Amino acid sequence: MPTNDERYAYETDITVRFRDIDSMGQVHNAVFLTYAEEGRVRYFRDVLDVSLPETNGAIVHQEIDYHAPVTLDSALTVRYRVARVGETSLTMEFEVVVDDATAATGEVVQVLLDEDDAPRSIPTAWRDKIDDFEKSVDVVGTESSRR
Repeated sequence: MPTNDERYAYETDITVRFRDIDSMGQVHNAVFLTYAEEGRVRYFRDVLDVSLPETNGAIVHQEIDYHAPVTLDSALTVRYRVARVGETSLTMEFEVVVDDATAATGEVVQVLLDEDDAPRSIPTAWRDKIDDFEKSVDVVGTESSRR
């Protein structure tokens, strides 16, 4: 689902579950990464038409900054964008938004692997779909990256 935000081309709503809440009445910090992962899975499904669990890949880098608490009754949205497509990796940025305020931001780098768990090239079809969908992305090895 496209977003009106200028930076992020994709967004999806996530339901805050009771089990996500810690003893202080807020979403536990580790759960934010679960929300980010759910957003990434949906991005692959909706934009790349790929079931992420069926791909062979590894997260090689992940970072997150927390900006605001999230509570059980919060309306939560995860926004995603591909910032860079490398030869074998995707660098994706995300934002967790709660009640129209940024609750967290972060980055995930995923490397695509072959059947022997060695890095393999990002498929051309993925590069083309990302290039078509995103407003601004560095896609290594496509016509748009040479413009």
